[in-house]
Amino acid sequence: MGSIGESSESGVRVSGSQLVKNGVFRDEERCPMQVSQVRGGGSRNTSPLGRVGSRNTSPSRQKVIKTKPRGLDEETVATFGKAVHPDVQMEDSIWAMLPEDLLNEILARVPPFMIFRLRSVCKRWNSILQDGSFLKFHSQVPSHGPCLLTFWKNSQTPQCSVFSLPLKTWYRIPFNFLPQWAFWLVGSSGGLVCFSGLDGLTFKTLVCNPLTQTWRVLPSMHYNQQRQLIMVVDRMDRSFKVIATSDIYGDKSLPTEVYDSKLDKWSLHQIMPAVNLCSSKMAYCDSRLYLETLSPLGLMVYRLDTGYWEHIPAKFPRSLLDGYLVAGTQKRLFLVGRIGLYSTLQSMRIWELDHAKIMWVEISRMPPKYFRALLRLSAERFECFGQDNLICFTSWNQGKGLLYDVDKKVWSWIAGCALQSYNSQVCFYEPRFDASIY
Repeated sequence: MGSIGESSESGVRVSGSQLVKNGVFRDEERCPMQVSQVRGGGSRNTSPLGRVGSRNTSPSRQKVIKTKPRGLDEETVATFGKAVHPDVQMEDSIWAMLPEDLLNEILARVPPFMIFRLRSVCKRWNSILQDGSFLKFHSQVPSHGPCLLTFWKNSQTPQCSVFSLPLKTWYRIPFNFLPQWAFWLVGSSGGLVCFSGLDGLTFKTLVCNPLTQTWRVLPSMHYNQQRQLIMVVDRMDRSFKVIATSDIYGDKSLPTEVYDSKLDKWSLHQIMPAVNLCSSKMAYCDSRLYLETLSPLGLMVYRLDTGYWEHIPAKFPRSLLDGYLVAGTQKRLFLVGRIGLYSTLQSMRIWELDHAKIMWVEISRMPPKYFRALLRLSAERFECFGQDNLICFTSWNQGKGLLYDVDKKVWSWIAGCALQSYNSQVCFYEPRFDASIY
């Protein structure tokens, strides 16, 4: 990733040495310099990796732990338990000669948030984020797993917390590297996060990588107005695209615009046909962008490969009060919403689009106890978003989120102080060091 260090309109990059001193943590928060762990919620990180650098952890001095590791849940303990070999003697002289490629491959499989802790071990590991060999291995390993990114502003200062679902822990990531605009969260894809906002009276779009603290402003659109945006990342092609649909105030005369990072410019496409949208919420899957419509009833679909819009007459379930489109893996598209006219009869349900029959098929219902806890009043609003067949629910009256795994059919609460802010914006996030803003 080379040396990073310039500050300009196009972005701010931070050098490796700066990351050690100022980098991903702030001193005033009394945390280490990288990604600070939020103590307000989640489980404490007391695994051995979390204590690297605080004591001698050389293999020759490690003791065999025969009890259950503190801070790990039963599922994690079951996984780690198989790797304990008390009869194996680990000698410093052998492990010191570990080949560089093998070491990089091992470190590339360490969860990204743990990498910041490991950087305090030695100078070599401290500069690992600028090592091309490490980034190459990191780009080839499977994802760390889904995370929830929560963004809000406290006294006009951007704040960001990330909840790691595999580690069940909140981490604080400083966002003071971004410009002082009035911007809001658009979404996240492939390790990048997209924002849009106003720099004075000028509408701008910004893309950043929270882990590497790099960002840049995209070129202005042909029709530079506040638009409904969505970002998609192609990891194989190492590029990303931003799709701008209609004006947020409902101007139907604007053509669809698509930004391509490989070309570094916006291209004009077909104007969306005149329809009445149900909401501004969009879902992207299988190279298609979906929006709900009331008139005509169904879905508007934008095909990224052809640049044209089409209408799908998929009628919504009866008595649907409010619905959210949620993208799943591959071609799966979900509809989440409340059913029922009266508060005592309401329920939250999930449907999946049958592409062959062009109809919604119910696949799950939220248990009543979760529904009552999430929405205490029938008129309360909720937010819903998803990724990789995971669906997350948040409500304005709750300091926690509700997660549903479509494949496992499991409901679970996500607690933590990062969800308690009334003006917070939440999305799924995949932490990656190799995600490039160019």
